[in-house]
Amino acid sequence: MPAIKLTLQNRIITLMVVSSVIFISIFAFIQINNQIANINRYNTYRANLSTMIVKNNLEAILKEATVETVPDYIKASLGALAEANIVQDMTVFDTEGKIIASTEKLTVGDTVSYKDTNKIEDLRVAAGRSKWFISVADAVKQRLYLYIALNKEQPGPITYVAKLSLPLASVKEAFSEVYWPIIIAVIVIMLANIIFGFTLSKTVIGPIRVLNEVTKIIAAGDLSVRTRISTDDELQELGSTFNYMTEELIKMKERAENANPLTKLPGNIVIHGEVDKRIKNNRKFMVIYCDLDNFKAFNDKYGIAKGDEAIKLTADVFREAVQAKGNPDDFLGHEGGDDFILLTTPDKTQGIADYITSEFDKHVRSLYNQEDLQEGYIVAHARDGSVKKFPIMTISLAGVTNEHRSINSYGEVTNIAAEIKKKAKAVEGSVFIVDKRTS
Repeated sequence: MPAIKLTLQNRIITLMVVSSVIFISIFAFIQINNQIANINRYNTYRANLSTMIVKNNLEAILKEATVETVPDYIKASLGALAEANIVQDMTVFDTEGKIIASTEKLTVGDTVSYKDTNKIEDLRVAAGRSKWFISVADAVKQRLYLYIALNKEQPGPITYVAKLSLPLASVKEAFSEVYWPIIIAVIVIMLANIIFGFTLSKTVIGPIRVLNEVTKIIAAGDLSVRTRISTDDELQELGSTFNYMTEELIKMKERAENANPLTKLPGNIVIHGEVDKRIKNNRKFMVIYCDLDNFKAFNDKYGIAKGDEAIKLTADVFREAVQAKGNPDDFLGHEGGDDFILLTTPDKTQGIADYITSEFDKHVRSLYNQEDLQEGYIVAHARDGSVKKFPIMTISLAGVTNEHRSINSYGEVTNIAAEIKKKAKAVEGSVFIVDKRTS
């Protein structure tokens, strides 16, 4: 069976429902518990009052009645007390446990239970402590039993015992008293949840859905879409970050589309933009242009595949030079063919150039066969069609910088570089020449 997938909204609703149930349960428990306490306090007050009335009333009767008339007098008194709602369930029995009178369905003359009989001795013990009644609670029957000692003479021994039964507070009784407050609390919580849910959906879930939809659109290839979240909080900040990410994706896409397929390095458009950015920001820079000497002759003799290896070798050497000697934000581009461009700072230039020339001279020999290496040259057709000898490839580096003079455009950089490359290629071997003119 597949797992049930809960959305953020469903999880929030579930959390709200669970929290509400817990809150209502706690509120109901507190209300019912307080109501039970109130009912028990009332019953305790009623019990104390009832015991005093019963004791005074029945002892007054005992003083006036004879032994023969006691049952009738007590029976009549119980009836009057019941009509006055002072007692409901009450039984009077003598010290032998014989029932004298009762408002319950008990037979006069029968003997009370063993438990009731034992309470007579408990009352005698309590009388020694100046206490004339004892109470026993029965949680199962939800009743409070009061055993009252009745004395014909004061002071004197216990003559009779009055057993008074009063109800204890029950959960059902307490709930019936707090039913409406609990209902009102439920309604208030439901309304609060509806308002909170609506607000949450508008301020949190809504923006998240927008971000989700925009993400799908971008994933489909449309990078023109933007989010518009106005919550003045972290969600709005997330939306702004999302838009920034989209703009960076556009730049990355442009770089990828403009990258050279052989070296994967950025091409002319990105190179142009990087140079312009440094000019605009008034940063001191050095542009190192690269040209491989005798590359065409090598490519003609060894073929395009070997020529591509030479290009890849050059790209690798440049990358290693930047990592070993350059800055973290140095830029490397590939215009095409054997033309590479490296953007760095003037202070890092010489170290990078020395690394490139030495490493290129060291590794380029691996591209030639042993015979040509021994000869020190290859035989190939020149541009004019004649057959000539061409030395092992070297690398010419031309440096253009704004350290000594102002440079205001990419075009100006390329014009200066063209002049310096001619001078570099005129020098035998791998070389680095920097334009140091001040104007």
